[in-house]
Amino acid sequence: MRHTLPIAPQFYVTAPQACPYLDNRRERKLFTALQGEHANTLNDTLSKQGFRRSQNVLYRPSCADCSACMSARIRVADFEPTRSQRKCLRRNAVLEREATSPWATEEQYELFRRYLDSRHADGGMADMDIFEFAAMIEETPVKSRVIEYWDRSGDRPQLIATCLTDVLDDGLSMVYSFYDPDWARNSLGSYIILDHVRIAQESGLPYVYLGYWVPGSPKMGYKAGFSGLEIFRGGNWQNLSPTEDYDADTHPLSVDPIAEQVARISLPDTRAPKE
Repeated sequence: MRHTLPIAPQFYVTAPQACPYLDNRRERKLFTALQGEHANTLNDTLSKQGFRRSQNVLYRPSCADCSACMSARIRVADFEPTRSQRKCLRRNAVLEREATSPWATEEQYELFRRYLDSRHADGGMADMDIFEFAAMIEETPVKSRVIEYWDRSGDRPQLIATCLTDVLDDGLSMVYSFYDPDWARNSLGSYIILDHVRIAQESGLPYVYLGYWVPGSPKMGYKAGFSGLEIFRGGNWQNLSPTEDYDADTHPLSVDPIAEQVARISLPDTRAPKE
């Protein structure tokens, strides 16, 4: 049975809940289903407009009184590693990269649990069991890969880090990554991003999508340390400026009504070409 995506997919808004990035803020998301034969096309199109994927859903923050969450991506051609980033690459040179199909393993889940227990014990994923983890990895209607990083320098190979990555038509989208907390001094979060830049270079892809950058959030501040960084703001991609004040994006008047936001979303034309 063939499934086709409607010309105009339906968009919905989640109920407000506590913001994970800024204190005393409420978060809500605009989202739509990702399914059918045109899933890859919709994922490509909406990712360029600040959306992110979670299993078979595409979402974008759409808070009532704040627009601080801005999708961020690295322009690969303009990326130049800093001195500390070059050190990070050398420090982790022992790791071997393996790209696999999106299939969950016990090694991945064990690493995921250790990562959460160490760094995000009170986060929204803290209670995920192995079945929910498998769904996060495997329930993807688009072209996805699991990028694993192994240390084989000892007697027994060890899985050190993992990243679930979508392959878009213009880049790599890092959906979710986690790593061994015992390797925290190796700056593995930064290393995974740096290696994805290398993968994009090898593949001829112009961008690496990092998720959201949030001004004023310590959790997201590290993304500003990557050169060639762009943010999706006001409906356009623009260079992240080290001198511009982004505080206005946390003001209630910075948010447009939901109907206006949806009306400005560009959707792919999935109609078959005329012969």
